[in-house]
Formats: sequence, structure tokens, C-alpha cells
Amino acid sequence: MKKFLNLGYQPLANSYLTKKNINKKEKRFNLSVGFDSKSFLVSILNTVPKEKMFNKNYPYKSSESFTMRNQFKILSNKIKKKFNPGLILEIGSNDGAFISNFNKRSVIGVEPCKNLANLTIKKGFKIFPNYWNPTLAKKIAKKNKIDLIYSANTLSHIEDFDAIFNAIDLALSENGILILEDPSLLECIKNVAYDQFYCEHLYVFSTISLERILSKFNLTIFSVENIKTHGGSNRYYIKRNNNLIYKIDSSVKQNIVKERNFGLHKISTYKSFSKKVIKSKKGLNKIFSDLNKKNKKIIGYGATAKSCTVLNYCKIQKRLIKFFYDTTSYKIGKYLPGSKIEIKKYKKLDIKKINYVFLGAWNFKDEIFKKEKKFVKEGGRFITHTPQPRII
Repeated sequence: MKKFLNLGYQPLANSYLTKKNINKKEKRFNLSVGFDSKSFLVSILNTVPKEKMFNKNYPYKSSESFTMRNQFKILSNKIKKKFNPGLILEIGSNDGAFISNFNKRSVIGVEPCKNLANLTIKKGFKIFPNYWNPTLAKKIAKKNKIDLIYSANTLSHIEDFDAIFNAIDLALSENGILILEDPSLLECIKNVAYDQFYCEHLYVFSTISLERILSKFNLTIFSVENIKTHGGSNRYYIKRNNNLIYKIDSSVKQNIVKERNFGLHKISTYKSFSKKVIKSKKGLNKIFSDLNKKNKKIIGYGATAKSCTVLNYCKIQKRLIKFFYDTTSYKIGKYLPGSKIEIKKYKKLDIKKINYVFLGAWNFKDEIFKKEKKFVKEGGRFITHTPQPRII
């Protein structure tokens, strides 16, 4: 694994601070990213124990985003029509945003974060509050094998591929389907979205890297969808090698060709990306410095894990961003890790009080712009770092 990017010593992205511990020394880790020329895999080089990241206070809830709710509704309808599975399993079921679209008897969830698991259990769904592993897979599939396994933005969080896919092999029926969805490496590199890298995102996958991983477990990608969620993601439809029901369609080759043409199999592409990240940092710092000199009031929108990477890498502190708005109840009244910027309960943006807004949740830009039509119409401006630092 060859290092190509160093984003400095970062705090744990979702370890929000309280008034009691704001002055305590935060635990940090070196956020460096590397590329393996044999597997084409891109991953962070220093990992944090999963128990420190995925626990009883995990803050992200899929159901709080209209974009995610809508995306899951569209996908669930497609699954019902195209595959008509008898039994569905979701790995990383979060607060039940996806499985809520199905009959409670036909779905099972696995969610290690107890606060999220409990929310879905209260709705009447069968949820295992555990990490996905072969022992759990055996337990779940003891009565019936699973017809369709779905996992969104979870594979990138799990370090042990053997444990993941051996467990899937134990649970999945002979002609069952696996659907994996994760941020696209191509979109990440193309858009200089370096905030896709943080403590929880151990990997950012490409079709060519995932294809090599799956081959070790006798699994094959038979279709790929490019979707907009999380700043650009890939949804992979996967089958066992001996499954003759589903043919490999043209989207697989198209994505592989597209990624190779862009150079995702070459270290030179990532070295070039690293230079663009450094340039992006300088550009964003200049925007904040210039606006600060003009005494413009800047706030943040979306106190996300992604924003933590940007704020800490660029050393943007509370003197530059007054506070962040967020809709997640757990975050309200707390402070962002590292930058120590206060998080307040979301209110409609008011041009009389706010001049500029930094898009911490830039991957929900379309949703935010629709929500803040009045602010935009009256001359309110947004700041983003991707694909290049600019005011929009």
C-alpha cells in the first residue's frame, strides 16, 4: 500500500464535544490514504477500533434526510418488481429507513449501534444489535436462507473482508442477490472530494477494486448503477458465480472502462489528486480569509463527519465559522470535533443575519437549495470546497 495523501492528525469524526469536555485533549489519528497497485484498493492507512466509532450514540440517521428516504423508497419498489424476494436482510440497517418500505415479516436488520437498532425495534422490526459476522449469519439463516442482502454505505466501514463475505456466503440462498452501495472512488477523485476519507471510511471503492475482492469469494458483479447519493455512489448488483439466472449486463464493462480511462488503476492518478487537495486547501482558506477581512458573517450547514475532515485539514476554526446548523437532535448543543464550532438547531436561513453558508453537507446540496429558496433569491451565498473551492 503506497501512501499518496496525508490529511493530518484528525479527531474521530463523529465524536462531538459537550460543554463539559470541550477543553479536554481529543484523541487524534493520522489520516493518511494509500493505494495498492495489485488490488487497486484505496484505503486509509491507520484505523480506529470499531467500538470507538459505532456505539450507542451514533449520530447519523438516514430517515432524517428526504433524499435518503426517497432513494430507499425508489430502490425498494425496484427490488419488489425485479427480484420479488421472500426474505430480505439489511446489513447496517441504521434507523430503518430502507427496511421500513417492506412488510415487517419479510425483512431482518443488523445494526451494531444500539441507539439506532432500538429505534427500529420499537417500530416492530426484527433487528440484531450486533456486528455482522459468520456466527450471526448462521443464527439468522438457521431457519431460512436470505433471498436478497442489501447494504448501503456499510462495506467501507468494515475492515475484515473475510468475515463480511464468509458471513454473506452462509446466509445467502443459492440464487440469492447481494446489493452493495458505497461512495464512488471515481467521483471522489474527479471532484477532489477528499472529505470522503475519515475514520469510518476505511475504503472508497471502484468497480475494478470491488471486482477483485469479490472474485475471492466466488461472487460476480452483474450490474452497476451510478447514483447521486453521498456525492456520487455506485450500486452493485452481485450474484454467486454459479447463478445463471442473472446475466452480466453492459453497465459492468462500461464502468470498468470508464474507471481505467480515468486512471484509477495507476498511482500517478492519486499523486495528481493529492496535489489538487493541497491546492483546494489553499483556495478554501483564501475564501474564508477574504470574507473574514470584510466582516462577513459565515455559518455552516450540516455538521457532518465529512465536514470534520475539511475543517481540521484546512484548520478552519470558530473565529471563521460562527456556528453550524444541523437537524440531528443528538448533535444540537454540542461542538464539532477539533474545530470546536458550536452546533445549533436548524432554522431557515435569514439573509439579514447570515451572509455566507459553508456547505458541510455538500452531498445534499440539491435538497438544501430547494429548502433555502428564499435565502438564495435574496442574495444569500454558499461556500463549497468541491469540485473546487468557490462561492455559489
